[in-house]
Amino acid sequence: MSDEKNLGDDLNDMLGDAKESAKKAADKAGEIADDAKEKAKEFASEAKETASEFAESAKETFNSQDNKKILAGILGILLGWLGVHKFILGYNKEGAIMAVVSIVGWFLCGIPTMIVSIVGLVEGIMYLTKSDEDFYNTYQAGKKPWF
Repeated sequence: MSDEKNLGDDLNDMLGDAKESAKKAADKAGEIADDAKEKAKEFASEAKETASEFAESAKETFNSQDNKKILAGILGILLGWLGVHKFILGYNKEGAIMAVVSIVGWFLCGIPTMIVSIVGLVEGIMYLTKSDEDFYNTYQAGKKPWF
């Protein structure tokens, strides 16, 4: 009977140890789950912030004067004789003058068209070689229509 009692006590001790180990494991799993939830919240917050910064950066890039600078510079080099770069910058009168002089000059002798083409080429190169700030201050804010 004492063997059975010892065996029963041993089983009870083992059962108690198993329950205690299971409780510790459950507590540890809870801690790990809480940490995982916290890290997931932090990650989600950082992802939202990064996405917001990216969206803001994209808006700034889309609306920036740099885009007008590059577009106006390339169009000045390629289609400067038509004054397209002037229209891009909002200088409609100057763009119309360049277009009319080029078209009328084409029918006369071509020299006026050649001169306007050189002006467009030079302006396109000037636009592309200026810093963004200089370009904005000179042609956007300063409204300097020629050279």
